[in-house]
Amino acid sequence: QVDVVESGGGSVEAGGSLRLSCEASSDTYDPYCIGWFRQIPGNKREGVATIRRDDLTQYAASVKGRFTLARDYAKKTVYLQMNSLKPEDTATYYCAAGLSTGTYCDTISSTGMQFWGKGTLVTISS
Repeated sequence: QVDVVESGGGSVEAGGSLRLSCEASSDTYDPYCIGWFRQIPGNKREGVATIRRDDLTQYAASVKGRFTLARDYAKKTVYLQMNSLKPEDTATYYCAAGLSTGTYCDTISSTGMQFWGKGTLVTISS
């Protein structure tokens, strides 16, 4: 079991920044992949970014150059720094953890993610 808890959502104006946090804690497991996904009601969930156990990161084209992942191993926390935010970034952001190795992490796919947080809402006003 991996407990995943997101925090840091909120409302900012376009052009602003937010930092989301994802604590993925387990007494037993060290996740292979931590990912961020987002979803607007009525839309499909979209992969945003992932970080592998070896710290290799992947970003969706829509956020590349604006969002950055970082990790604090001691706190078992992955951060998603979001800069130059746009109204189209408005969504509920979910963090997820996957234990198995596989290409799902490199393709920012949710298929390999096994443990999910409850999400944190990000609202960007124009």
